[in-house]
Amino acid sequence: MAQFNYLNELNSLATIDGPITRGPLQRWVKKSNNENLNPSLSTSFKNISNINLSSCNQSMQKLSVSSNQSYNNVLSNNKTPPRNENKKGKKTPSKNKSPGRSTTPTPNKASKTPNKADRFIPSRSNSNFDLCHYMLSREDDKGEEIVAQTAASEAIGRALTDTEPGRLLQYTCKAPAAPEGYQNRLRVVYSQAKVPSTVKNTTRYIPQAPDRILDAPDILDDYYLNLVDWSASNILAVALGNSVYLWNAGTGQIEQLLTLEGSETVCSVAWVQGGGSHLAVGTSAATVELWDCEKIKRLRIMDGHTGRVGSLAWNLYVVSSGARDGNIVHHDVRQRDHAVASFAAHTQEICGLKWSPDGKYLASGGNDNLLNIWPVNQGQHYSQPQYLYSFNQHLAAVKGLAWCPWSAGILASGGGTADRTIRIWNVNTGTNVNTVDTKSQVCSIVWSTHYKELVSGHGYAHNQLVLWKYPALTRVAELSGHVARVLHLALSPDGTTVLSAGADETLRLWKCFMLDPSKKKEPTDSKAAKSLLNMNALIR
Repeated sequence: MAQFNYLNELNSLATIDGPITRGPLQRWVKKSNNENLNPSLSTSFKNISNINLSSCNQSMQKLSVSSNQSYNNVLSNNKTPPRNENKKGKKTPSKNKSPGRSTTPTPNKASKTPNKADRFIPSRSNSNFDLCHYMLSREDDKGEEIVAQTAASEAIGRALTDTEPGRLLQYTCKAPAAPEGYQNRLRVVYSQAKVPSTVKNTTRYIPQAPDRILDAPDILDDYYLNLVDWSASNILAVALGNSVYLWNAGTGQIEQLLTLEGSETVCSVAWVQGGGSHLAVGTSAATVELWDCEKIKRLRIMDGHTGRVGSLAWNLYVVSSGARDGNIVHHDVRQRDHAVASFAAHTQEICGLKWSPDGKYLASGGNDNLLNIWPVNQGQHYSQPQYLYSFNQHLAAVKGLAWCPWSAGILASGGGTADRTIRIWNVNTGTNVNTVDTKSQVCSIVWSTHYKELVSGHGYAHNQLVLWKYPALTRVAELSGHVARVLHLALSPDGTTVLSAGADETLRLWKCFMLDPSKKKEPTDSKAAKSLLNMNALIR
């Protein structure tokens, strides 16, 4: 029999997967055995304060003896465990212990669970105990549904079927929502769901580089002039010094229209409405010239000012001019006596002049920091001599003016270096709808015809183009490239391209309003639109 015992011990030692039968037990095993064998242990500790010193020593000695006996029973087939095995929150009373010294064991540290896992501490304020009770009481241990249910359980069950499933226990409230405009860089990593094809993409690609760059030598670096205009027939007119050049954006052909004599310079250009070939030219000699660009012929010269004409605006067959003398003159190009109305509009030079698309209002901006709104004269195509509104919120010259093409009565205006703001006005109510500080001189403004956006050209100190979202006036994109201030802006007839003319003597074309290629193009008439002047034989 001894040899079999010896072989059994060798097998037990060589077995790795079996339970550990040799060596000291873990502390949590000894504690659990201690609590199972001595259920009155906790009660004795609770009443320890009411027991005197001698009785406490006796009880602890009995507890130690009973614990040792229980461990010996468990390890009856093993060797005697080492001495340090009995160190479980208590020590064997020493023989040489002083008579007055307490034998109460020192409480040990909180024991850890076998898997060393943390506890689940739910947030009771966010826990749905009614739902938990209902879910636990739905089925018994055998998996059969409980037949008898209370009225409260039935009500909760009906409520659960009507609502989406949620968490039964929560640590805390939900995280706050991210601020508006925040984009998580790892969103692509964590989002794997496919976007439905019906969802439209709200963003579009805006090229940061110009599509084309043209030279503009000798262009005047003057904030108060308007030297660029793009016609509905896709012809760009640019004033360079004392000359005017025409650039066909479709064919790329360049043609010189005129050259002034002596020291005179071109101060403003404006195409007639309706896609015609007639161009109005304002000069430093205080005159307005009318040219037929198809025949390269000057039709007439119109006077009425005492200073250079820096701004022009058409309203059908009436061209309005603003000059350094602060006056506005309305010229009816059909009549021999062209000056149908003239009045003092500003105390300083007029640098911005625009008719609304419906022809009801004329906006004028001057170096006196005023923005005036003039109503149209009843039954005519020129304005009344008395302004409807005079806005003085700008702190510098008001040159950048643009009427919204798809919202009647909405006007955008921009101030100079001392102001640097863009303001949106509603002339129907006379209110300032919104204002944004651009941190830079505003030289020109153009509205988009395809998007609810506008683009502004800036001078000191950023020399860039900025796209703004209407009506919030939030920045959509910034287009850089000019090394000097962007003096003039013009929009192409199809509304997709913006031309910028800078003091660095360059013209840059930006494809910032390109349409979605998936959209169908609207059919266009193959015949060129005729000018209002040609259709009615207006010039005499």
